[in-house]
Amino acid sequence: MSEFNEPTAGPGSTGDDSVEQPPEKKPILDTPVAIEGRIDSVDVLRGFALLGILVINIGMFALPQMAMKNPLLAGGGTGADLAVWTISYVVFFQKFMAIFSMLFGAGLILMYQRSEAAGRDLVKTYYRRLGWLLAIGLVHAYFIWWGDILYHYAISGLILYLFRRQSAKRLITFGVIIFFVGSLFFLGLGIFFDYCRSTIAEAEAAQAAGETLTSTQESVTEIWEQIELEVRPSPEKVNEEIEAYRGGYWDVVVHSIPQILGLQTFVFVLFIVWRVVGLMMIGMGLMKLGVFAAQRTRKFYFSWMIAGFGIGLPIVGYNTYKLISSDFDFIHIFGLNALWQHFGILLVTAGHIGMVMLICQSGFLNGIKSRLAAVGRMALSNYLMHSIILAPVFYGYGLGLFGRVNYLGLMGFVAGMWILQLYLSPIWLRHFRFGPAEWLWRSLTYKKKQPMRIGQTEIVS
Repeated sequence: MSEFNEPTAGPGSTGDDSVEQPPEKKPILDTPVAIEGRIDSVDVLRGFALLGILVINIGMFALPQMAMKNPLLAGGGTGADLAVWTISYVVFFQKFMAIFSMLFGAGLILMYQRSEAAGRDLVKTYYRRLGWLLAIGLVHAYFIWWGDILYHYAISGLILYLFRRQSAKRLITFGVIIFFVGSLFFLGLGIFFDYCRSTIAEAEAAQAAGETLTSTQESVTEIWEQIELEVRPSPEKVNEEIEAYRGGYWDVVVHSIPQILGLQTFVFVLFIVWRVVGLMMIGMGLMKLGVFAAQRTRKFYFSWMIAGFGIGLPIVGYNTYKLISSDFDFIHIFGLNALWQHFGILLVTAGHIGMVMLICQSGFLNGIKSRLAAVGRMALSNYLMHSIILAPVFYGYGLGLFGRVNYLGLMGFVAGMWILQLYLSPIWLRHFRFGPAEWLWRSLTYKKKQPMRIGQTEIVS
């Protein structure tokens, strides 16, 4: 999967897509690159996205599942904890994962352009890469951390290859349409939830009047009780989840299996695949237009920042305010609010991309750009490192801190991981071509052990 450290070639687009060439500038990285022809801005953006994702994922490591959308379940509904949750939900939630998904699609375009230039057939290599990514994702999900995204990317990426020759305009148009199909499911659920609540209100009025409930009212009441149990779990159920994750290794594994199966089947089909595939296709189109290669004008990227932060943030912020004001009533996540939320997510994501590309075009912050690019070059290793380090910190077979650290405290773990990876990644890449996970994945894909140390002859480019 090219989103995770696929060696990149020059950014030339296909078809009639034209891009403005940027002024010549020195490479961001001052350390030896593992593969020639990388695009520094893509690596910087990938590293930026990886670190930003942890702001959301840390809660999935350390707190009950539903606490992401309802911090009251984890004691985070007031003061600094609420402020931290609000900022992370408005600025980070789904936006950095959206960048990651777009970069996946961008990576396919880069792979395709390189294979065409070299006269090689990409199809077998591409699908073999996805197959091994799927295997890595399954091991990660079931044996390390339930919140794995690699499985979803591997499955979603299966159809992308069919669209590699489409124009940038078509890819972006198709991507936006597919992305919003997912929001229609949220809209439909919102309508259904409104119906349930109105039916229950009628049932309560009928009971108060001493009337017998209709079969519909009885059925809806039973369904609604099950829904509320899942989205607004009782204190007893929350404590049960906390105790499970504070248990031994196999206790955690067994407890996670139903949750993982739900994410990889029902939730994936209804919600995840539409968002991920749509974003991947948008990323394919944007790569053809040179957006991720920092090839557009400064005015272009600045307009993305204005739209993203000036329009998108207020939209997401207002939706978040409504959610908080309702005491985190889950119904506010659905219905028309979901359509606006998805629109806001796209805009804020564009704002983040515009900001990073402007920084890449500038001569400022070269030190942090170099470190972010190193994190991005070994993004798969760094992503897995989050789980390998943090799961034992919070689960019972390690330090057992699950449910014991508030939102503000969790940001300390995020900062610590950022510092660790920004420091270690450049050091590693001074000596090695790839991160360890990238090396394994690449060797499996090409069915041949790849050179690891700098200076070894490269086998497959």
